[in-house]
Amino acid sequence: MKPLFFPDNPSFWYETLRILGHITYGGADFGEVAVTSQRITSGDYDSWHDEWLATADRVADEGKAALKGGHRISARDAFLRASNYYRAAEFFLHGDAADPRIRHAYDLSVASFRQAATLFTPAVEPVEIPYEDTVLPGYLYRADDSGAARPTVVMHNGFDGTVEEMHFFGAAAAVERGYTVLAFDGPGQPGTRHSQGLMFRPDWENVVGPVIDYALTRPEVDPSGIALLGVSMGGQLAPRAAAFDQRVAALICLDGVYDLGEIATSGVPLPRPEAERRLRAEHDPELDAMMEAAMAAGPMLRWAIEHGMFAMGVGTPRAFGAAYLDYHLRGGIAEKISCPTLVCAGADDGFFKGQPDLLHEHLTCPKTLLTFTAEQGADAHCQSGAQRLAFARVYDWLDDVLAKNA
Repeated sequence: MKPLFFPDNPSFWYETLRILGHITYGGADFGEVAVTSQRITSGDYDSWHDEWLATADRVADEGKAALKGGHRISARDAFLRASNYYRAAEFFLHGDAADPRIRHAYDLSVASFRQAATLFTPAVEPVEIPYEDTVLPGYLYRADDSGAARPTVVMHNGFDGTVEEMHFFGAAAAVERGYTVLAFDGPGQPGTRHSQGLMFRPDWENVVGPVIDYALTRPEVDPSGIALLGVSMGGQLAPRAAAFDQRVAALICLDGVYDLGEIATSGVPLPRPEAERRLRAEHDPELDAMMEAAMAAGPMLRWAIEHGMFAMGVGTPRAFGAAYLDYHLRGGIAEKISCPTLVCAGADDGFFKGQPDLLHEHLTCPKTLLTFTAEQGADAHCQSGAQRLAFARVYDWLDDVLAKNA
C-alpha cells in the first residue's frame, strides 16, 4: 500500500495506518486522522505528540459533554477514539523515560478507555490479575449478561501496544462472535512498565500461566475452550507460553515470530555467533558507534531501539540487542506446541517479514499459515488497515477449531 501520509517516513506512516486501522472497531475517524496528520511535521516526535494530544483532548471533551447530556453512545464512541489518540501521542517519546508527557498521555488514554468501558452493554470490566507479588492490569469482556461459560480468548499486545488497544486488535471482534475475552498487559507492556516498572521477560509461560489461573476462576470462562492470541511481538511470546501450558486449546499468532535474535543480529555485518558475542560483550565501542550511526540514519530503527531500551530496562542500544537475543522459539520450543495454531503473516511486514514462515516450518502441531496480501489491503504488519478482513479469517478459523474439539 502506498502511504497516504508521511511518504518519506515509514515509521510515521505505519503508526498512522495503525490508527486508521482501528476505525473499524471505533478507535478513530478518518477525518480526525487526516487533519491531525496534516498538522504533523514528518519525523518530528514533538510535533507528533503535540498534534495527537490536541486531537485527543478535543475528542475527550466531546465525550464528556455527551455524557453530561445523557448521550451514552456518543460519549462511549468519543472516549474510545480519544483513548487511541492519547495512546498515539506518547508513542515516540520513549527515548527519554523521564519525559512527563509519556505518563500524562498514557494515563489519559487509560482513563478515556475506562470511561468508554462503563458505557458498553455488558460493561467491559477492568480486572487485576494476581502475578507474583503484584497484579497485571486487564479487562474482561462478556458476550452477554447470562453468566454462561463460553469459549474464551486470552489476548495480549506486543512490543509497544497497550491492553486498551487490544479492544481494536481482537477483543471487540471476538465479543461480536460470542466469545468471552480476557485481555491483559504483561511485564514490559505499558500497563506494568509505566505503573510498576516491570520489564519484559522471555519466559512468557510464567506470565500467561497466572493469567489462565485467574481466567479459570471466572464463571464466564469455559476451561475446555481457552484460546491464546498474541499481537506483533506477542506472536513470539504467546507461542512460547503455549509450548509450556497445555491448557491452551488453540493459539493465534498475529503475526508469527520465531526468532527475535535474528532481528537483533541482522544489522550487524558479522556471522551470527560473532554478532551475538559482541552484542553480549561487556564493552564494544566499535559496535556501539555502528549502532548509533544506524539509528541516526534510520527513523524506524531509532524508534525501535529507543523503545526497546525503555521496555527492556537497559541503558544502551547494544544492551537492547543483547536482551532481544533471548526471545526465540529455537531449540525445540516451537516443536513443543501441541494445540492447533494459526500463524498470520503480512506479505509486506516492515518489522518481522519472513518470521511467520519460520515459525510455521518449525511447528509440529496442527497448523495453518494465513498470508495477507497487498491486493487485500492487508499486507502490513499485523494487518493494520484491514482488521475486519483479518479478524473474520482469524475467528472463523477459531470457530472451526473449537467446534472440532468440542
